[in-house]
Amino acid sequence: MLQLFYGGTFDPFHNGHLAIARAAHDEFGVPVHLMPAADPPHRAPPGATAAQRAHLLDLAVQNTGDLRVDRRELRRAQRDPAGRSYTIDTLRELRAEVGSATPIALLIGADSLLGLPTWRAWDALFDLTHFIVADRPGSGLDTGLAPVLTEALTGRWTAQCEDLQCTPAGRIYRLNQPLQPESATEIRRRIAAGEPWRHLVPPPVADAITDERLYASRAADVGPL
Repeated sequence: MLQLFYGGTFDPFHNGHLAIARAAHDEFGVPVHLMPAADPPHRAPPGATAAQRAHLLDLAVQNTGDLRVDRRELRRAQRDPAGRSYTIDTLRELRAEVGSATPIALLIGADSLLGLPTWRAWDALFDLTHFIVADRPGSGLDTGLAPVLTEALTGRWTAQCEDLQCTPAGRIYRLNQPLQPESATEIRRRIAAGEPWRHLVPPPVADAITDERLYASRAADVGPL
């Protein structure tokens, strides 16, 4: 069975993230494993601690069997506090667990795919996983790919879910879901500014942010996830 993982900072986890995860579950019919990042090497530190962000995820997916929280990147960071958590390491760890024949798919946003050449050992990722790309209007997937990325993706695109379920890695699937207005950057800004924001996140997440006073004095420009 396809193993589907959705990684991100989730800072905080909001309704847009939830819509993407549910759309992927509906499309492929398998659980979606949400993997909060510990300390992403390609962006500024998150606005909440890893433990706090993982807790918000737990609250968002409680009482659902289709969305699950996977803390492997946080555990790896605890074992090596001075180290950084890279996607290539996560996928190699997953491969060691499930074997070489099990299909693995990584759910990412269109902006992440556009920036893929900046990831560590990015060209080796296609041997380890499929990519499911959460697209949105104006994302730039049709016009904004760098030549090196265009070359790497040639022959990998597919519109068939079955192609990801019958091969272990190497395909790119475009997931189309309703455009969501939520942005973690905007939510953090709203919280810090005292503007309305609770409607942008799942209710249990909103309650926890309020109770723990998260983001109230954080800078709003620490990234989009």
